[in-house]
Formats: sequence, structure tokens, C-alpha cells
Amino acid sequence: MDVTSLLLGLVVGALLATAVTLGLVSLLGRRQPADAGLEPVHESLDHLHRLLAGIERDRATAHGELREQVSTVGATSALLRQETSALVTALRTPHVRGRWGEVQLRRLVEVAGLLDNCDFVEQPGGTTSDGARVRPDLVVTLSDGRQVLVDAKVPFAGWIEAVQATDEAVRAQRVADHARQLRAHVDVLAARHYPSAFSSAAPFTVLFVPSDGFLITALEAEPALLEHAFARDVVIATPSTLLTLLRTVAWSWRQERLARDATAVLEVGRTVHARLATLSGHLTRLGSALGSAVGRYNDTVGSYENSVLVAARRFDDLGVAESPVPAPTPVDTGVRPLRAVPPPPAPGATGTGPLAQHLPDHPAGRERAPHDLPSHRAPDGATG
Repeated sequence: MDVTSLLLGLVVGALLATAVTLGLVSLLGRRQPADAGLEPVHESLDHLHRLLAGIERDRATAHGELREQVSTVGATSALLRQETSALVTALRTPHVRGRWGEVQLRRLVEVAGLLDNCDFVEQPGGTTSDGARVRPDLVVTLSDGRQVLVDAKVPFAGWIEAVQATDEAVRAQRVADHARQLRAHVDVLAARHYPSAFSSAAPFTVLFVPSDGFLITALEAEPALLEHAFARDVVIATPSTLLTLLRTVAWSWRQERLARDATAVLEVGRTVHARLATLSGHLTRLGSALGSAVGRYNDTVGSYENSVLVAARRFDDLGVAESPVPAPTPVDTGVRPLRAVPPPPAPGATGTGPLAQHLPDHPAGRERAPHDLPSHRAPDGATG
């Protein structure tokens, strides 16, 4: 039950009880002699008693539920305070702080859409020009082969103390300490000369700050911190700015892959087109050979009918042969020529499509029909 509804019910019950009591006093003051006149008053008092008893029960139930909820909130707050204290204690450890920054960095490159060991490499080793061994947290590879180095080891113990401080003067001192620690880390990172350890690296190093609040708090005490870092070839990046950079790199990689795929498709298209031109030449020569074979066949049939079958029919007339010699049928079906079928020309356009430029030439203005092939007519109405 809601506490506000409970309080409202109690107030209404109290007003009702007051009104009934005043009515009872007024009735008693009139000193009505008949007991029957007091019967409605007794009924009203009984009803009021039942109503007040129900309100009391509801109030007790709501009070118990409220007490239980307050107890649960207190236990949750104590647990949250304990976990927060444990988290703060853990973040004071340099190793834990570094690991947290690495996890944040890994999450950003995954959100940006970069591919592991293709678009970026985690913690690769290298040797600077001074012979020192360095190991940046992340090396992002650009589409042109260049690399951007990212370091995520940022001290923020001063920021934690500033957040926990209750006195304004103490907080200002801790904020100044945090800005000084971040500035010192920029100087240390610049002294490591990360770009000299990688031949194709950009001439700057990205210092990743795992939270925007770390940088904003440091800039409150030292507004020139960014300029100080830029002068030493160190770029301070928060999750929002680094994500923008990584998304840009991922977009450039996608464009590079699209361009590479388009080049491959173009090469395959050229190969297929050349092979289609060769096949079209073969088909044209095969059609010519078939047309020539049909013509030779029809010539042979005509000669056979004119020279051989005439003598064979004499045997049929003399009754020597048991059955007549069958006459071969000439082939009157021509070979369909291979011709270019250009796309429908645009209104007012002339000429043929680009496909016709790579297919066998035919006489302009007409298409070869079956009757263009050599044909021979044999005697007795046989056609070739």
C-alpha cells in the first residue's frame, strides 16, 4: 500500500470520527427521551469502529512493508558502499589501472569495427632508435600501411582522491595533483619515442584516457595541458575522440577493400569478355563449316538422284529388285548465324551497342538469314 494513500485514509477517518462524535454530542444535548432515536447513532458508531479497525490494519501492514523496504535499501547501500570501496582500492593499484585502460581500448576497437591482427595489433614489441625496448598497448594500421601508436597507461589516483574529497580546498589540491600526474605522464611518454620503433608509424603517439572525466578534471587545473602534449607529439584522446578516429580508420579500410574488390571484378570481366569473343569466333567458324557441309550434302544428293537412281529405277521397272531403292531427302534447314543483339537504342541515338564491336562483322543494315547460306536445288523438286 502506498504511504500517501495510507496517510490520506487516516486523515479522512479522523475527520469522519470527529464529525460522528460531534453529531453524537449534539444528539445527547437535545436529550431525546426515546431510545429508538439513538439507534442510528449506535449503528454509525459501530460502522466507524469497523472502519477505524480496517484502517489500523492497513496502516500496520503498510508500516511493515515500508520497514522491510527501508531495510532492503539499507542493505543494498551497504553492499554498494563495500563494492565501491573495493573498486576504488583496486583502481589505486597501477597494474589494475593499466588493465582497465587496456580493456576499454579493446572495447573501442571492437565497436569501431576494426579486425584483430589485420587493422590493429595489441601490444607489439619494438626497439627505438636509442636501443630501448618499447611495447605500446595498440598499433592501428591505416589503409595505406601507416601506423598509429596508442598507449593506455594513464595515472588517475589523484582524480579518485579528488572525487572522494569532501572539503573544497582538499578537492582543489587533489585536482591539481591529478593534472600534474597527467602532465608528467605526457613527458614520460614523449621521452620513450614510440614512433622511432616502427618504421611506418605516424610521428605522434596517442595517449588514451579511459574516461572523459579524467581529462576534463585535469583541464580545470591546467587548461594548457593539451597544448603541452601537442608540442611533444602526444595526442590525448578520450573514448569519444578515439572512437571517432578508429571509426574513420575502419571506414578507410572498407573503402580500400571495396576498391580492391572492384579492381578484381574488372579483371575478371575483361577475362570473361575475351573468352566470349574467342568462343564467338569459334561458333562463327563452326556455323560456316556446317553450312558448307549442308551444301556439299545437297550437291551429292542431286548428283545421286540424277546419275545413280535413274539407273536403279530401271531395275524396278524390269522387276528385278524386290523393293525400290529409297531416295535420300535433301537438307533444306540452314544454319542460324551468330549475330550481335544490341540493347534498344535511346531515342535519337544511332549505332550499335558496345557488344557488337567484339563480335564478327556482318553486312551493315541487314541480318543474315538462313537463305544467305549456299543452297542447291536437286532435280525432281528437291531443294538444298
